[in-house]
This record gives sequence, structure tokens and C-alpha cells, in this order.
Amino acid sequence: MKDKFSKQQFSELLKKFVQSLSSYVSTPDGQWTIKGFIDIYRNIYTISTDTKIVSKVLELHILPQLVQFANSNGFKIELASQQNYYPDLTFVYKKNPQIIFAVDLKTSYRRVADPQMCNGFTLGSHGEYFCDRSSTKYIQYPYAKYSGHFCLGIIYDRIENNNPQIETVSGTLDKLEQITSVIKNFQFFAEEKWKIASDKSGSGNTANIGSIKKIDDIIAGRGVFVPYGEEIFDDYWMNFGKISVTDKNGKTKKLTSLKEYLRYRGIEKK
Repeated sequence: MKDKFSKQQFSELLKKFVQSLSSYVSTPDGQWTIKGFIDIYRNIYTISTDTKIVSKVLELHILPQLVQFANSNGFKIELASQQNYYPDLTFVYKKNPQIIFAVDLKTSYRRVADPQMCNGFTLGSHGEYFCDRSSTKYIQYPYAKYSGHFCLGIIYDRIENNNPQIETVSGTLDKLEQITSVIKNFQFFAEEKWKIASDKSGSGNTANIGSIKKIDDIIAGRGVFVPYGEEIFDDYWMNFGKISVTDKNGKTKKLTSLKEYLRYRGIEKK
């Protein structure tokens, strides 16, 4: 019999693992331990709060820990073979390489006006590879081959009014702690992506699934599809913007909300 490794097992291990990451990336007072980039002249270039820069550096920062987590649990990690491929990381079970898990790394910052909310993030495309589960376009392996699809997320505070600058340090770089970090107060989580999905697109006109934004609901995995199950999540996003429905005024429009979908499918709202 082939060795087994269930989605539930992987989920439990990943959730336990992320609890240790905050202390790995933070100083005792909660600041990011990354201060900037260094050149051969020992100049430290501080990082801006640009979300793309912060996200990429954070991913690189925690990657060694992810590799260690994979090895200690019998997995190897495959990075996305091309830019913009899904997922960021594919965990392949060494005892049975047919068992693989998708893990996307996502970051978001808390809103200053309402710290209980974050800015949200995208959870992958609902385009070709999501609809055609055998497609290999823009995805490392066909979607159906994965035993589970997870989001490893990082929520943080941005330090406002921090302008990029050059800080010069000397000798053994013992003045690094004097440089203010651009982000702080990390909160890590791991959850199946369907459990933190919203019913709204995640980024403008692109075919991306959006997340919910209330932080407590993200951490607890209380997305809008949880009362209905993963199959409803799949069916909804496969048909998002495709099925024609009639609104309350009798006008025809494309399906873009869970409420419309439930009415169309004849499913009772929970």
C-alpha cells in the first residue's frame, strides 16, 4: 500500500509551524529584523513600505524555515518554475510523490483606521487552470493533482511616515538596531484558501479570487463559503462572471455575488 498523507495532517502541521515564525522574523519589541539592503561599502539602504518589495523580502526571509519544515516532515519543496505561476510552493511527499500540496505565500497590512481589518490579498486565479483542473497553463501541476490548496499568510503593521533613506554603519554593523524597521507586529496564519475566500474578485479586472478582510475571520478560517463547503466555492468561482442572472429590477447581469449564486442554484442561505 502506498504511503498516505492527508490534507488534514498537512493542515495541522502547517498551522503549528507558522506559530513559530513571528519570533523568527521579529525583534523583542515586535519590529522586523530585516533593516534593509547592504552594499560592499557597508551602506544600509532601508526598505520602503511598498507592498511588493515587503512581500518578496518576507518570502525570502522565511524560505529557509519552510525548507526546514518540509524536510522534517518528509517533504521536498518545489518553487514555481516560472514567474506568476501558481502556487508559490509545491510540497511533494517524498514517500509518495503523487501526494502534493499547494502553498501560496500572501502578505497584507492592517488598516490604520480599523486595525481589526487588513487590506486583503488574492488567492490565485479563477481562470483556465481553476476551471480546467487538468490544465498546466500558469500552474506548476494540474489543479486537480494537488491534495490541498493552502495560504500561508502574514499580516503586519506598516510604520507610517518612514521615507526610504541611506543609513551608513561601520565596523561590525553593530548599529543596525538603530535603524527603524518599516513593518512590525507580525501575525502569521495558515489556512485552506477556500476557507478564507470572499465572493469578490481580488484585483481589478484580473481573474483573481479575493480574500475576506476581517482579521479574526481570516485567522479562524471563517470565509463566506465555509457554511456551504469547498464544492460550492469551486462551482461559484468557476462560474463567476459567466452565468447570467436576473437582478431585483428584472435586468439581466453576470453572476458576481454569493447571494446571486445561491438564488440561481436554489440553495438556501445559511
